[in-house]
Amino acid sequence: MLALFRRTTLLAAISLSVLAPGIASAQKMTASTWMPVTHEISVTMMEWAKEVERATEGRVSFQLLPKPAASPQGTYDAVRNGVTDLGYTVHGYMPGRFVLTQMAEFPFLGDSAEAVSVAYQKIHDKHFAQIREHQGVKVLAVFTHGPGIIHNAKRSILSVQDLEGLKFRVGGGMANEISKAIGINATLKPAPESFELLSSGVMDGSLLPAESIEAYRLEKLVKHSTTFPGGLYNTSFVIMMNPKRFASLSEQDQKTIEKLSGVELARKLGRAWDRADRKGMAYMQAGGVTVVKASPQFVSQIQSRVSSLETRWVDASKAKGIANPAAVLKEFRQLASTN
Repeated sequence: MLALFRRTTLLAAISLSVLAPGIASAQKMTASTWMPVTHEISVTMMEWAKEVERATEGRVSFQLLPKPAASPQGTYDAVRNGVTDLGYTVHGYMPGRFVLTQMAEFPFLGDSAEAVSVAYQKIHDKHFAQIREHQGVKVLAVFTHGPGIIHNAKRSILSVQDLEGLKFRVGGGMANEISKAIGINATLKPAPESFELLSSGVMDGSLLPAESIEAYRLEKLVKHSTTFPGGLYNTSFVIMMNPKRFASLSEQDQKTIEKLSGVELARKLGRAWDRADRKGMAYMQAGGVTVVKASPQFVSQIQSRVSSLETRWVDASKAKGIANPAAVLKEFRQLASTN
């Protein structure tokens, strides 16, 4: 009798797995954010995760970890090694690791993170994905933050000469190269370290988008900000999954995630950053930060000093396997102006 019961139970379990494969293959995954959980990017990532859960009828779900799985610069490897299944990071936080992604960080690309991010994703899909710079992770989307601004505690920056004697935190990548070209005394550190660096006096300022003043509680530390048409720089991000966890999903659920990723996800993340920038700018103005717009003369100063950076990127991208990087950059700029 007992043997019959066990056999019946086993057959029932097998039947259940055949008739309802979604139940047997349900995957509960982890997600990590190193920005505040209330930040627009953190919120948007988890909204995307909920979309995935709904679209897969609960077969794939994500739980936000109570604390970051790794530092900002360590998140790429945390996703690659399975410490977390979902996360994002800044390419520039890993010096020397990425070349093609620097295209999205040149000066004066655009005033909308959404437009630049969508253009960036389209270029990535068309020209960069096959080069496989993102070893060991499943890329869901690439995107950028909004226009980069010079913030500091000392004085308004109205020319290249006004930068002399000041120390700035920068996020690496092309922003670091731009800083060197225009004479900024720059130190490579992740954005979340800005408060400590400025409050301790180790740094006089930080290169950040508008949203960061509120996000990192810098309103009492930053007194002056200089904006640029199209931004002094942008910062390139990637949002990614652990490839083994992605491969463990059914083909149906993989296709669902693919459909919700790419340009659609890049647009959501760029739009979220635009919202954060608008709130950040209002926050700066309410806090009494003196905001000035760079004059055409200041912009011209910068353009003359950074022009060689594009040539260097073109040469480095050719070495990576891109046949005509200059044409790709031109296509990117055209897309960013029309998206």
